[in-house]
Amino acid sequence: MTELAIRVAAAATLIWLGMVLAISFLEAPLKFRAEGLELRVGLAIGRIVFRALNIAEVVWAVVIAVCLAVAGESGPVLLLAAATAVLLTVQLLLVRPWLNRRSARVLAGQHAPRSRAHHAYIGLEALKLGALVALGAALLAG
Repeated sequence: MTELAIRVAAAATLIWLGMVLAISFLEAPLKFRAEGLELRVGLAIGRIVFRALNIAEVVWAVVIAVCLAVAGESGPVLLLAAATAVLLTVQLLLVRPWLNRRSARVLAGQHAPRSRAHHAYIGLEALKLGALVALGAALLAG
């Protein structure tokens, strides 16, 4: 059962990693390069996509936590999983609400200056990406 739990945690970690790479580092930046795409439309799509991504991330974090608890993991693997969960929590509770307020203003037709929250989100996303790579490697090496 322990080996299965570790394999499921590794799979969940790598799926989560792939989702972050595909959406945050590929889809989101490329979307705004599409010819004719208005900012408001891009923001509306982005809100939906990132809401779905964040829900999936919470699910993956819970799956990983349950698997690590079942396996009785401790040490570096548990630390990496906790760090990843903390980064996600900061994004969801501190940065996303700030971004949502700005995008709501733009969608309502108001002018909203560029937000530093976007840079904070990208920075946290890069850190989370590194944590997921490290966690996946640690789980596969275990």
